[in-house]
Amino acid sequence: MTQLNPRQKEAVLYVDGPCLVLAGAGSGKTSVITRKIAYLIRDCELPARHIAALTFTNKAAREMKERVSSLVKGSASKGLTVSTFHNLGLNVIRRESKILGFKPGFSIFDADDARALLKELMLKEGELDNDHIDLVQNQISRWKNDLITGEQALAIAQSPAERTIARIYQRYNQALKAYNAVDFDDLILIPVNLFASNPEVLARWQRKIRYLLVDEYQDTNSSQYLLVRLLVGDRGALTVVGDDDQSIYAWRGARPENMSLLKQDFPTLKVIKLEQNYRSTSRILRVANHLIAHNPHEFDKALWSEMGLGDSIRVIRCNNEDAEAERVATEILTDRIRFQRQFRDYAILYRGNHQARLLEIKLQHHQVPYRISGGSSFFAKTEIKDIMAYLRLVVNPDDDNAFLRIINTPRRQIGTSILETLGNYAGERHISLYAASQEIGFISQLTDKNSERLQRFTHWLKQVTDRCHGEHPITAVREMIEDIDYEGWLHQNAASSKAAEKRMENVLYLVESLQKTLERAEENDDASETPMKDAIAKLVLRDLMERQEEEDDSDQVQLMTLHASKGLEFPYVYMVGLEEELLPHRNSIEDNNIEEERRLTYVGITRARKNLTMTLAGKRKQYGEISETTPSRFLDELPAEDIEREGFGQSSPEKNIAKGEETLSSLLNLFD
Repeated sequence: MTQLNPRQKEAVLYVDGPCLVLAGAGSGKTSVITRKIAYLIRDCELPARHIAALTFTNKAAREMKERVSSLVKGSASKGLTVSTFHNLGLNVIRRESKILGFKPGFSIFDADDARALLKELMLKEGELDNDHIDLVQNQISRWKNDLITGEQALAIAQSPAERTIARIYQRYNQALKAYNAVDFDDLILIPVNLFASNPEVLARWQRKIRYLLVDEYQDTNSSQYLLVRLLVGDRGALTVVGDDDQSIYAWRGARPENMSLLKQDFPTLKVIKLEQNYRSTSRILRVANHLIAHNPHEFDKALWSEMGLGDSIRVIRCNNEDAEAERVATEILTDRIRFQRQFRDYAILYRGNHQARLLEIKLQHHQVPYRISGGSSFFAKTEIKDIMAYLRLVVNPDDDNAFLRIINTPRRQIGTSILETLGNYAGERHISLYAASQEIGFISQLTDKNSERLQRFTHWLKQVTDRCHGEHPITAVREMIEDIDYEGWLHQNAASSKAAEKRMENVLYLVESLQKTLERAEENDDASETPMKDAIAKLVLRDLMERQEEEDDSDQVQLMTLHASKGLEFPYVYMVGLEEELLPHRNSIEDNNIEEERRLTYVGITRARKNLTMTLAGKRKQYGEISETTPSRFLDELPAEDIEREGFGQSSPEKNIAKGEETLSSLLNLFD
């Protein structure tokens, strides 16, 4: 407690009712949550098994649990739940699977699995446009987040297009049920509906979770808010930590107004503001406060710091986007040499991923090492997930999710109606889809043509399985890929031949990795009765390791979107592309959603600890044409006394000469 400031200490000690900790950027909110958990266990003598803390990423949950473990020694923290919302939802579904009507081992559809199912369903509707699939998938996700059923969606549909999407939504849910599967949004929706309709189940979970803490509360959507509300009930044993000024995920359903709802649902809510910032200079915070004050607020706050005034914030207008990227790259290189800094101290933040391309070229040209955050893992690539699904099925024929992924990849004309019938039959018999597909009781329900297609597939899969478990498993895997003409499938579905070739290279690399894993096991005399299964498990483990390596601390400049930067901090930050239609984004301007774009800019500003530079281009290539840009309206909302502008028509030759001489002097000093 001695390490906490008065407001932080107040937030930790208050357990007499519901509490909202309004935590500004860099105000030490994680310390408050972890110490409050420790306080509940040690001082309030509440068993850890009755405490749950929810957040939005596995990384945040892992870090939180590690911090609690360092504060609460021994077995006292045993049974503590620290997880994402979706992991909690998954646990509820698993424990209540019988009541919910799921058979054991239900599948979880990720975005790609769900998209493939929707594509199959829309094929029947005569809709095959990829843009339409994305639109349908996003709309279904919004409906689920807002707790709207397929029947309700059809009732409120206001156009033929919406009615079509609602009907697809109904068919999609029917197919998921038949496949004994749920999608990502269901992990929240299903527990909420269960709790709302079954008081006994809800009471059981309320007895289990007697105190609930929620991190990043401003990012909750409607279904997550209701999940919290139901679990807490009338007890008010709740602490939520959030910052309405950092709510930047409306596009995925987040509702900052959920913070206001707390006051309605919990009239005795105590609000504690954490306004002392431990990250940034006073000047950076003053600029951030000034900007965000242009948004309406339910709760007012103003960040302050004891870190000193700090440098002015520079706003640099370059002639064009090429000059902008060149300026950022050369400044980072020069400053690094002049001041003996590390490349990892610098971050370049942008609104859209497309802005990274030119920056990469310039950084490569100047031999500046960099890393782009948020890139997809090798194992997240569609082609790798396809082949891994085949391999998973080879080692575990009861893997329903893998079965559904590959049965029509490539297409085998085994439609969703057959698969739904198969899913229902497997559910009644409590067996896997693969096992059900070979039973006479099911096959007799099909037409001769459909029966022949399905039996041809299952017979082929059995042959592949036998060969993969034989003496030459890698040869068998290569033959399998040739049998299905996966390369031809890639060429049919890729945007270009070059893209298809690149994806095929990834598949071959996967096979080579599998071969090396098997060879390494033989060299180490690591004999196993299931070498193929072990090798595939090790590949999955390597994927997890690669993801951890993505978080390494090597000496590289960090490139990332403003959205990806949330929760991070860097000594020196460059925010690029401060132009109308880029930041704020064109879509947000058209949708009149400027407030969220302002919050996104606020998030970018508050990532900087010591120095912040904002850049923009006078001309930029958009939609194939070079056009004049307009400086972002947010630049006019910054306090003039804290801003140093360059490139807006007021040049200072003397200042440029002095800066050049200073740089040259610094470089010469390195050789003394």
